[in-house]
Amino acid sequence: MKAVFFVFSGTGNTKRVCARLAEELEARGHETETFAIRADNEYPDPRAYDVVLIGYPVHAFNAPAAVLKFLKKFPKADKKNPRPVYLVRTSGEPLRMNDASAITPRRILKHRGYTVRGEYRYVMPYNIIFRHSDKMAARMWRAAELRLPAAADEIAAGGGKREGVNIFKRMFTFVLRIEHTAMPVIGHHFKATKKCIGCGACAKICPQGNIEMVDGRPKFKRSCVGCMGCAFSCPEDALKISLLNGWRVNGKYTFEGEAAEDGEVQRYCRKSYIRYFHNAEDGEKK
Repeated sequence: MKAVFFVFSGTGNTKRVCARLAEELEARGHETETFAIRADNEYPDPRAYDVVLIGYPVHAFNAPAAVLKFLKKFPKADKKNPRPVYLVRTSGEPLRMNDASAITPRRILKHRGYTVRGEYRYVMPYNIIFRHSDKMAARMWRAAELRLPAAADEIAAGGGKREGVNIFKRMFTFVLRIEHTAMPVIGHHFKATKKCIGCGACAKICPQGNIEMVDGRPKFKRSCVGCMGCAFSCPEDALKISLLNGWRVNGKYTFEGEAAEDGEVQRYCRKSYIRYFHNAEDGEKK
């Protein structure tokens, strides 16, 4: 089997998960290639592969606007023999509502002659709203590592399942899709503070090419999708993210250290996180 990953990842969480899944598939004797979903990238024809995997972080319970735009450009395949696609999502919390992020990708892909055969979601630490502890990040990654081999087995066997989405989830995600319209406006008003050293790290990491360095300072244009790669990765924590600044998270997480115990899980969605961890650790690994 030859598989291709197309991955949108602003701060690296989704990239990390997809890279490990690719390793699991390769360990089973399959070939994989990975391409980042970026405004400046060129891509191979997905029809040249046996399996297509789309990786993305969930944004406000939806797929990022950049991912939807990318999928709309997929070359049309044979609708009578649709190409199999798997969605690999990351979310900051283990809420079922995040499964609704597959609604629009499913519809777009079906129209292009592809079918979503399976969906996987892994909890990874926030890059906006609040910062998880490194212990929480380590336990999230441990849970992902426990679940990924089963996903690789399923994909290799041509299996998979799609999550159910009811009318409430459809309505809720439809309302929150306003982010797709709002972020280009909000992102245009991101600003660098006096702490900025003009390193250009923000411009390099932006998958949208939304940041231009002018006289050693970042200038933000109007194609932001809210990936938060710029603010999260700034070595000086020198960016203010406009209306969202109170939710700014800066600095990489450490995934390889000591994992949080149940009693160290934060109060926010505490029961859901613990349930998610226990499901992975007790053997429910899909």
